[in-house]
Amino acid sequence: MRHGLSGTARLGRTGTRSSDYREPKSPSNPQKSWLSEPLNNANKESFGFLLTRERLWTDGAAPPPSPVETGPNDGPRLTDVTIHWRKGKREDWLRFGKPIAGRIVDRSRRIESYAAGQVFGLVRWASNEYGTVRSTLDIVRAVAADEPRVSVPQVDPGGDLLLSVHGWPKLALVFRLIDAIEASGIDPCEAAPDHWRHIHNRLAAREMPRGYAPARHRAWLQRKALLP
Repeated sequence: MRHGLSGTARLGRTGTRSSDYREPKSPSNPQKSWLSEPLNNANKESFGFLLTRERLWTDGAAPPPSPVETGPNDGPRLTDVTIHWRKGKREDWLRFGKPIAGRIVDRSRRIESYAAGQVFGLVRWASNEYGTVRSTLDIVRAVAADEPRVSVPQVDPGGDLLLSVHGWPKLALVFRLIDAIEASGIDPCEAAPDHWRHIHNRLAAREMPRGYAPARHRAWLQRKALLP
């Protein structure tokens, strides 16, 4: 079973558009993921809650296929995402995203590059002899050189962190919400950034996020067309 390339229909382990909700098997009893610092990214939709830095998961029996290798871009600075894969120890993949460039570093690493404004979802999982030690999902918007950014692991030089969750229960819930967006015919890469912030903050407040309706998406596209 294989993961598909980010930005294609082959997103699940079975080659379907659905996410696979099984956490990767670990050698022993899973450990709780660690907490991390809060994010000062206010969400216009979530009644003033601030993003709290939380994390996500990955699963798979084989490494994701590598993107077509391309050379460096001579244009504006790209956002580089490093993907690691060591089966059963450290497994990263992109739940969604449409990289404009990519290259293989070695047998266990590759780099995918995104232009300013593109959104992607990075899943990171790791374990040791005691069990799972990291299970995270970060949804990030790549930013231009003159835009503010925050540090995100494996994302150079960082970006606009829209959503960050850790722990398998939250990951599985976010995957279902992403599946629902795809089922409505909307590419998660094109969804309104504020919706990911809304999901993050509702989960931080232990409340159920709202769905992303086609009408909401049309309103976002109209608003986006008016932005400079």
